[in-house]
Amino acid sequence: MKRKTLNILIALLFTVPSYAQQETIDLEPLRSDTGIEHKQGGFIGFVGKVLDWFSDYDTTYVSPNKYKYALMVDHYTNYEFYTIRSSKPNKQKIRFSPNPHNKIGLYFGWQIFFIGWSIDINDLGKHTNGSNKGTDFELSLYSAKIGVDLYYRRTSNDYKIHKLSGFPSDVPKDYAVHFRGLKVDMKGINIFYVLNNRKFSYPAAYSQSTNQRRNAGSFIAGFSFTKHNLHFDYDKLPLIIQMNMNPEMKVNHIKYQNYGINFGYAYNWVFARNFLADLSISPELSYNVSRIESEDVSNNDWDNRLKVDFILRAGIVYNNSKWYGGACFVGRTFDFSQRHFNLNNGFGTLQVYVGFNFGLKKEYKEAKEKAKLNHREHTYLY
Repeated sequence: MKRKTLNILIALLFTVPSYAQQETIDLEPLRSDTGIEHKQGGFIGFVGKVLDWFSDYDTTYVSPNKYKYALMVDHYTNYEFYTIRSSKPNKQKIRFSPNPHNKIGLYFGWQIFFIGWSIDINDLGKHTNGSNKGTDFELSLYSAKIGVDLYYRRTSNDYKIHKLSGFPSDVPKDYAVHFRGLKVDMKGINIFYVLNNRKFSYPAAYSQSTNQRRNAGSFIAGFSFTKHNLHFDYDKLPLIIQMNMNPEMKVNHIKYQNYGINFGYAYNWVFARNFLADLSISPELSYNVSRIESEDVSNNDWDNRLKVDFILRAGIVYNNSKWYGGACFVGRTFDFSQRHFNLNNGFGTLQVYVGFNFGLKKEYKEAKEKAKLNHREHTYLY
């Protein structure tokens, strides 16, 4: 069965892919240095002020979005891995990871809404049953001041054993065989605040709704919550691995929750006309609450401890106001440990996209007509 996914993204001011840049005719309407002035009163005026608070920026560093509509084609590739380790009686490690999933989609944007349709191209022409399917949902919303990452992942059982260490020499180190004994359910949210939000723009790099005109960086701070539920059936491992693995690695069920505070730094580098590169790294101090269920029932108890995780973002964008394209990667790692057992996992999404904007907004259209009229009058006088 071909797997298809309907994607609907709704955000505040920062999901429509578009850029703004200096053009031959100045399209800037009458405005303050933070956004378009809202003259309406009542509820509409209040909403306008709220949206302006989210998009407050210094226009000498960041340009606003000038278009109402956008059309985009993109390609997603998802990566993930799980590594289990044990130190007793000797150090051992097994790493599992599935083949990357690739999705291609077409999206249409209007104002603050984005709707599209994507399909998993790995499943094209294949007949897959429900047990081999997973669910992958990720939504990142970036405004000038606040960003939100939401994700839910329910992985299928199509993992492979990619690397072994600490086993006897007769066990191959690269044991690239399918493993049907790992199923994962994970959900989480990360909310962060951009300190230098008037000069540095996350949307310019990751949602293409603004344009970074000058180099700028910012410290970022936030908090997150994640919940993991892993079922590990080690009886489905190859017999030679089962016979030689540490007893501490023979776990059946792992549950853990993370409550984290992260603080990092991001930098936008405008390295050429219409080009932007961004790199963001945020270490996170997490409070971990976990429980392992294994053959040794004496270990089946809740455990609490502090640990360090990481959040990484990187992107490169080209935009000439009408056309845009680029690539971005968002990923994070988690580390869980209890007594002589350790689990490390990470996931990330690589997005490559191309699109164009159209439908100039009313205020910019009026400014354009006024600029043309002034140009004609100036030409007539001279």
